[in-house]
Amino acid sequence: MAAAVPRLLDQLRDKIRLRHYSIRTEEAYVDWVRRFVMFHGRRHPAELGPGNVEQFLTHLAVERDVASSTQNQAKSALLFLYREVLGVELPWLDEVGSAKAPKRLPVVLTREEVEQVLARLSGTTGLITRLIYGTGMRILECLRLRVKDVDAARREILVREGKGFKDRVTMLPDALRQPLQEHRERIRWLHERDLATGYGEVYLPSALARKYPNAAREWAWQYMFPSARLSRDPRSGEIRRHHADPKAVQRAMQQALRDAGIAKHATPHTLRHSFATHLLESGYDIRTVQELLGHADVSTTMIYTHVLNRGGRGVASPLDRLPGAATPPETAEEPAGVYRVGGAGGAAQAAAAEAAVAGR
Repeated sequence: MAAAVPRLLDQLRDKIRLRHYSIRTEEAYVDWVRRFVMFHGRRHPAELGPGNVEQFLTHLAVERDVASSTQNQAKSALLFLYREVLGVELPWLDEVGSAKAPKRLPVVLTREEVEQVLARLSGTTGLITRLIYGTGMRILECLRLRVKDVDAARREILVREGKGFKDRVTMLPDALRQPLQEHRERIRWLHERDLATGYGEVYLPSALARKYPNAAREWAWQYMFPSARLSRDPRSGEIRRHHADPKAVQRAMQQALRDAGIAKHATPHTLRHSFATHLLESGYDIRTVQELLGHADVSTTMIYTHVLNRGGRGVASPLDRLPGAATPPETAEEPAGVYRVGGAGGAAQAAAAEAAVAGR
C-alpha cells in the first residue's frame, strides 16, 4: 500500500524547516498560504495561475489596505510555496509587482526621554529594556541570549545568529553587570527547580541537541530571560521553558511611555535606534556603530545621521536669526478670514466664526 501523501501545509512546513527558517517565518508563510487557498474557494494552488496570485495580492492592497511590507511578505510566501513545495518555476510571479515600501526615518527618543521611560520600567522588563538601550540589540536578540553569551569579565555580550544568521559582539554596560549577576542567580534557582521536577531542557538550534545530548539541560545553555511558565515546543512537542514573550516587553514599554507623557510612537526597537543615534551624537565613528548594530552595509547605519539632534538636516532656520520674530504681537491686526481663539474675546470670535461656517 502506497504511503499517504502529506498535506500541502505539512509539506510547506517540512520545506521551511529544511532551510532552517525561524518559527515566526514558518507561522507567517503557513498563514498566508492558508489565506490564499481560502480566498480562492479552497482550490489547490496547483490549479491556480498568475491571475489568481495577482488577484489575491490586489485584494490585500486595495480591500484590506495592508502595509507594503505585509503585501510583500504574502508574495514571498506564495513564491516559496510554488518554487519549493510544488516544484513549479514561476517566471510570471517575479513579474508581479512588489509593493513599494515607504522610506521612513526611525523614531528616536532623546536621552532625557529614555531616562524617563527606563525610570518607569522595573524588574525583568526593566533589565531587558536597559540592555536593549545599552547594547543596541534587537528585542529578540536580547531575549534569546543564553547564560554563556554574557561575559561579565570581558564586559561583552556575544549575539548569536542575529539578523542574517550572523554572530557579533557588543558591549556589556558596566551599570548592568551587577543587576545581571543578581538576575542570573534568580534564574539558576528556577532552572534547578525545573531539573528537580523532571524538566529543565531548553531548545537548541540546528542539530546541537543530537551532537550534544546533555547540553539542553546544562546551565550554560539556558536562556538569560526565561519564560515564567513551561510550554510545549510547537515543532518537537517537548515541554520546555522558552524565553520570555516579547509582547510583555512591548506592553510594558507602551505603558511607560503613557506614564511619562511622551507623545511618540515608540517601541522597544526605538531604544535600539536611540542607542545608535546617541553614540553618533557623542562622536563615535559610524563604522563602529555599524559593527555594534550588526548592519551588513554602512548605508543602513547612515540613516541615523539624519535624525541627530541638530534640527532638520542640521540647518538653522533663518527665522531664528531674526530677534523677536518668533512670537507674533498680540495687537497685530489679523487678515480677513483668520481669527484668534486665545486671549480676551477669543471665545466670542471662535463662536462667531463657527456660526458663519455653519450658515454657509
